[in-house]
Amino acid sequence: MIEKNTILKSKDQPDRYIAISIAEQRLQLIDNNCILLDVSIGTAKKGAGEAFGSECTPRGWHIIRAKIGDGCPENMVFTARRPTGEIYSETLQALHPERDWILTRIMWLSGTEVGFNRLGNQDSMRRYIYIHGCPDNKPMGIPRSHGCINMRNSQVVALFDQVETGIAVHISESSGFLLKVNQ
Repeated sequence: MIEKNTILKSKDQPDRYIAISIAEQRLQLIDNNCILLDVSIGTAKKGAGEAFGSECTPRGWHIIRAKIGDGCPENMVFTARRPTGEIYSETLQALHPERDWILTRIMWLSGTEVGFNRLGNQDSMRRYIYIHGCPDNKPMGIPRSHGCINMRNSQVVALFDQVETGIAVHISESSGFLLKVNQ
């Protein structure tokens, strides 16, 4: 039986990483088999996939290549990875109803598996796949994004502040990399 807050690890799995489950719509920050953060997220409406233009969430091992937005206020709007100076509100939403809101912080992902999620037609970084904040009135636990991993703004700040550039991120269709806690 597995002890509380532990998982069976492969020898290649890092001690500190972010696990994302598309099936569970959950993100965990894990450090030495301890959960530091466990939150509901939103992944792609079109499911899992790596192809350029698919609007799917890419699977496999990634790293955070860049962290963007340090020090920006919650609900800061980003366009092309730059803060616009706008602060998201329902009024701003009404003015731009079709906008894909990227708010508060951006953690830009880069695949590490050549031919699967790195280089060629499957490159996660070239696809601009991020972990980022979204409007807090957007439901979590439901696939609704255009490929990115959406989080509540306060939670994306908490994650951003606890991780470094280069940390491993594993995105899976199953819940295999999430820590299980025995009831």
